[in-house]
Amino acid sequence: MSLSAGKRKHLTALADSRGVIAAAAMDQRGSLQKSIAAAKGIPAGEVTNEMMEEFKIAVVKVLTPHASAILLDPEYGLPAAAARAKNAGLLLAYEASGYDNTQPGRLPDLLPHVSVKRIVDMGGDAVKILIYYSPFDEPGVNDIKHAFVERIGSECEDNQIPFFLEFVGYDPKGGDEKGVAFAKIKPEVVIKSMEEFSKPYYKVDVLKVEVPVNADYVEGSSVYKGEKAQSREEALDLYRKAAAVAKKPFIYLSAGVSNAQFNESLRMAAEAGTDFNGVLCGRATWKEGIPVYGKSGVKALEDWLSTEGVKNINAVNESLKPAHSIFAKLG
Repeated sequence: MSLSAGKRKHLTALADSRGVIAAAAMDQRGSLQKSIAAAKGIPAGEVTNEMMEEFKIAVVKVLTPHASAILLDPEYGLPAAAARAKNAGLLLAYEASGYDNTQPGRLPDLLPHVSVKRIVDMGGDAVKILIYYSPFDEPGVNDIKHAFVERIGSECEDNQIPFFLEFVGYDPKGGDEKGVAFAKIKPEVVIKSMEEFSKPYYKVDVLKVEVPVNADYVEGSSVYKGEKAQSREEALDLYRKAAAVAKKPFIYLSAGVSNAQFNESLRMAAEAGTDFNGVLCGRATWKEGIPVYGKSGVKALEDWLSTEGVKNINAVNESLKPAHSIFAKLG
């Protein structure tokens, strides 16, 4: 693969000195509103823009000295972007929060007042898009998503900014994605998705992927809950199969799991010998601070982040030691 000078410059700003993406994520919107509302005991509609911005600024200010980059949203995250540490590059989300639930297929949409050019003008070093994707969904649904990604890839290419594509698997039949039944099919969902979006015409620069197993259901993992989807050896083999189909650099997302589960997942990635290129880790580092904020305010949140939050992000950084430089695969 060849990499243009413009994209290389931006990717260098997002990586650490080894070329590894050690990024934090704070682009949550609808889910964060609901969590803050629950913590404060108020309706979600009463969570103000100021509360959202205040929470994001606190997280970014405390955690970005320990990260190579931060992912934010243009809706509530720009004040936090200005508060980030100088060492941290900036990724900005382009998709609208959530998905269209008026029809099947979890179809994505873009923020109506944002474009890739505007993300560049906001100081972004990369464009991030999240889509919900299952290779087992209807072909017509996936065709819409494929075209959606193609358009954004071309827009990023025109503006010489890296394109990070995040795809989150789901069950089109409505099953529980956190249950053992989905844990058994999750490897195929992840592997086929990585294979699909590695195709060159999507013009994706970095795949932001789920780990191919749910460590809660891997017998022999440190977070095993007693119900088996795979043995540890089977899980390690699935990590290798997923890495083998990736023709683009890939980083792991934390997908809202606990810090302990995410770090166990990264340990398995290392044990399997995968050539992963880093992480984009959000809630696993800061979500336990939401009740602190809800009960005691922003100063208490900052104090919690300075101890527990920093401990969480440093644990992730420790798990990144076996990660490979993003530039090795990009050429």
